[in-house]
Amino acid sequence: MLGLLFGDIILKAGETMQIQKVLQAARPYLAGKTVKDVVIGLSLIWVELDCGHLGISYVLRENLKAGCSIFPFGRQIIGKNAEEIAEWAVNGVDDVQRSVGIAVICAASHNLELKDANTPQTPFGVQVRESDTIGMIGFIPPVAKMLGPKAKDMIIFDMGITLMGGMKGQVCPMEKQPELLPKCDIVVLSGTTLINGTFDELLQMCPNSREIMVIGSSTPMFPEAFKGSGVTVLAGSWWKREYKEELFKLISLAAGMDALGQYSIKKSPRIEVE
Repeated sequence: MLGLLFGDIILKAGETMQIQKVLQAARPYLAGKTVKDVVIGLSLIWVELDCGHLGISYVLRENLKAGCSIFPFGRQIIGKNAEEIAEWAVNGVDDVQRSVGIAVICAASHNLELKDANTPQTPFGVQVRESDTIGMIGFIPPVAKMLGPKAKDMIIFDMGITLMGGMKGQVCPMEKQPELLPKCDIVVLSGTTLINGTFDELLQMCPNSREIMVIGSSTPMFPEAFKGSGVTVLAGSWWKREYKEELFKLISLAAGMDALGQYSIKKSPRIEVE
């Protein structure tokens, strides 16, 4: 569920990375809150704030160090100021630390009033045309199954699959992104691209896209932060706090999103055009 492996992000003078904008938008909702509990699972990270809000993000395993104590920071999280831990989304030293920061930010978004654009006719509020080419960064099977048949073509990139194997013949080589993404009418970006630092570079490859979606549990639901970015839809989840024990247990047992769906509240707000 990853974007580019390497590459320099080319930003204009004075331009801010998207994850910094997200953090800035989340700060008012993090003020005065602390991290009450956290689970760093094999597949997902679960965070609870002292106000009861929950956040979940994906664990990017491919670039983690070897060893038996690769994330000693975990013992420092509980009881910490939520804003301080959220800053890891920007300055974290590895993908797990940045993912913890994203989970805290996702938990803070529960205070927002978000209008869901999803309908049976337009999943995630996106109208797919028969002539469209869809580019997906990070293979999410249910989304591919939902959107792919409506389009002319679907191009999928996934670093984890590219590096670790599996799904052969269904995933394009990563080096084809600069060539193929500019040809896509709709681009689906996994929220994990905000964790591994590829988001801004990928956006630069999509100047002609009619719709750009950010999707998945790692999607920070702060529409204001994405205004002017080219992103048109955020498709993420909130989590039912009354089922926190079930979520806690499942994630500690290395469960993935397919096991958590019944405890989620799906949200697909559109980004207002400035």
